[in-house]
Amino acid sequence: MPTGGHTYDDELRRLGTALRREWGVRSDDRVLDVGCGTGGTTRDAAREASSGSATGVDVSADAIDRAWALSRADGPDNVDFVCADAAVHVFPEAFDLVVSRFGTMFFADPVAAFENLARALRPDGRLVMLVWQERDLNEWDVVIRAALGVGDEPTAGPDPFSLADTRTVTSVLHRAGFADVTFSDVHAPVLYGPDVDTAVRWVRGFTCTRHVLDGLPPAGRAHAEARLQEAMAQHLHDDGVRFDARAWVVTARRPA
Repeated sequence: MPTGGHTYDDELRRLGTALRREWGVRSDDRVLDVGCGTGGTTRDAAREASSGSATGVDVSADAIDRAWALSRADGPDNVDFVCADAAVHVFPEAFDLVVSRFGTMFFADPVAAFENLARALRPDGRLVMLVWQERDLNEWDVVIRAALGVGDEPTAGPDPFSLADTRTVTSVLHRAGFADVTFSDVHAPVLYGPDVDTAVRWVRGFTCTRHVLDGLPPAGRAHAEARLQEAMAQHLHDDGVRFDARAWVVTARRPA
């Protein structure tokens, strides 16, 4: 959700460009966007599927409400949004393309979840998703963890790097019924805001950051927040606070 005018779409703008370059939406496609958040990728897909449609699904009711509001304000009108868990929601077998921008790494049972998404696809339908590569290739995570003093220790919440390993992902997708799994390397920065204060507020909103800060005594929390402030300042550039990032665009197909 927005923080000081900064949004998730702003953070991932350059990585999202790589996803759109790969997804190959056709004018008559029916697209399912998994983990759609406030619907930015859903609306992008709908504009390309001008005689088709795009449906966004997310577990956050607040995000879905915001997605509807943005769609009503700016269009397009060939979109739909559903508040549901894509891992178990019963979709019609009606979609030509399933896309996701960092919305598939948090499934409790990945094989079962991707089986469910495969069932939502028509035969020969495609999956195109953006997932993070390994943790140590993502400067944003390395720097934030160092500032919080947690190093490589596990942090609270789902693991955003659960689909980083290509062999693991290939195995999961094959077991879920997909074929022709491919990976494309994406190297682009994440943007945390136009200035240091916005970036600090944005990073403090991360689940792992909140968990660590909430568990510290007052003095320790103050030191950690000061280190976060310093880290954001060190990564301030002309276009704002930015960190290096690496991701995969993963593609697969449901066999005919």
